[in-house]
Order: sequence, then structure tokens, then C-alpha cells
Amino acid sequence: MQVMQILRAKGREVVTLASDATLSEATRVLATKRIGALVIKDHLGGVAGILSERDVVRALAAESVTALARPVSTYMTRAVATCSEYDTVDELMEMMTVGRFRHIPVLDADDRLSGLVSIGDIVKSHIEEQEREAASLRQYIAAAG
Repeated sequence: MQVMQILRAKGREVVTLASDATLSEATRVLATKRIGALVIKDHLGGVAGILSERDVVRALAAESVTALARPVSTYMTRAVATCSEYDTVDELMEMMTVGRFRHIPVLDADDRLSGLVSIGDIVKSHIEEQEREAASLRQYIAAAG
């Protein structure tokens, strides 16, 4: 299964913030939208980084409440792993496992943000694929029997 199939099912909406937004603003968006990460955009609209719940916890642990007034660019992960719509679920599972992260921005052919895939999306699609295979095997066995 490819990323484009996951995006077709879940949608392409990506919640983003500007790199100069405060950590306080970011935490409100994360909580309100009930999501685990935000894509941070630069002044040209490109991907500047990603801010996850883990980044917020690390910022608060290091600087306490003073971190909340600082820009997200201070705490975001800048070296963002990305994927294309043509990457497979297996490739993303490998990237996420090795890199120890849970969200991957999806870029189109022009390197524009076109979606976001989470580990939950990957697991869900993997389970659905396994269930389809099992159903096909059961059907094959029943027809052959």
C-alpha cells in the first residue's frame, strides 16, 4: 500500500503554524485539534520543521513555563524526515522505527506539503491490508475445498 491510498482515506488536511508562533500557541492548537504534531512553516510556506508533543515536553522540562513565550522555532525538530505519496507503508514503518518518530510530512513532486501521515495511520493501513489478505486466503480455501 502506498501513502497516496492512506491520504485518500484520511484526507490531506495538515495543521501548520508559522515558525514565529509561540510554544504556548502551539500547545493550544495541539490540544484543541487533539493531534500529536504540527508542521512548522517558514516565511515562504515551506516546511521549516515539525513540533511534536515530545518537543513540548522537552522544552518545558528544560525551561519550565518560560518556554511557553518563546517561538516554536526554538524547540521544533528541524531535520524533518519526509516522504512522497508513492512511498509504501513498509518503507514508512522502517523510517519511523529507525528514526524513532511518529509523524511524517508528505511532499508532492514540487516539494509542497500535501499531507501528514502518523504511526496510527500506518498501523491502521497495515492491519487493514493483513485483514484483506486473510479474507482472500479464506475465500480461496473455501472455493478450493
